[in-house]
Amino acid sequence: MLGILVLDKPAGVTSHDLVNQMRRRFQTRRVGHAGTLDPMATGVLVVAIGPATRFLQYLDLEPKVYESEFAFGTATNTQDAEGEVIESAPVPDDLEERLIQTIPENFVGEIQQIPPMYSAVKRDGKALYHYARAGVELEREPRTVYIHGFDLDRLAPDRIRTTISCSGGTYVRTLAHDLGHAVGTCAHLAKIRRTQCGRFDLSHACTVDDAGPDHLIPLAQALEPMPSLTLNAGQVDHIRHGRAITAGRLEPGVNLFALLDEKGEVISVARRTGPMLQPECVLLAEATHGSS
Repeated sequence: MLGILVLDKPAGVTSHDLVNQMRRRFQTRRVGHAGTLDPMATGVLVVAIGPATRFLQYLDLEPKVYESEFAFGTATNTQDAEGEVIESAPVPDDLEERLIQTIPENFVGEIQQIPPMYSAVKRDGKALYHYARAGVELEREPRTVYIHGFDLDRLAPDRIRTTISCSGGTYVRTLAHDLGHAVGTCAHLAKIRRTQCGRFDLSHACTVDDAGPDHLIPLAQALEPMPSLTLNAGQVDHIRHGRAITAGRLEPGVNLFALLDEKGEVISVARRTGPMLQPECVLLAEATHGSS
């Protein structure tokens, strides 16, 4: 059994918790996910079942879109509503005007973020949140992320609703934290829901309780919009053994292709190298016939 599953993650569980649940549900250890969501976050979590885990890196998973709420006037040690308040400040009466002036210039396009201490970013092989829980603050190098869009609505004098489209690796809670300081107060992330992860959105998602084989998206469909090529039996045999095949006439400007057998099942993702297609990821024959 293999395929891509899109879950509507509930609040209060980790992404890894859901991976373990799906391992039991589908009776296989080979389960992985793309794009970790914090426990308080809900929404789209892309999960690979069985040998499909090897293809997660090739899925179209950006941009990511989040609907969230930012609360102004308090900051927390985790930068979200689950942390302890560490700072308070008055909320400016002209908060909305300040936001409208600040966001386009400083929070859209390519920006720099310092990963929060309460995060899974590794330092010397250990996640930063382990240091944070021990009361240790470490210097972190800023990271470049890209904000495609940042829309907002005023909900209350101290709260806004946002819709943010961004690159992978963006911390929305850090956006809330940094935005609070940028407009002369402080802030934290109050709510967050991921509505889209690349080509996968909530219309593809099922609940954790409902998740089953009928909800699996076949690899050939999940890999779209990557171009696909259907091979003959001889070419399939070459690819199965890790050997390159002649590319023939291919779409210009495209380097990665999904290779299908005569039944239309994905057997490989291959990269064009000159006139050849070199397999980068190959499924064993039994994997395409329902093996877990």
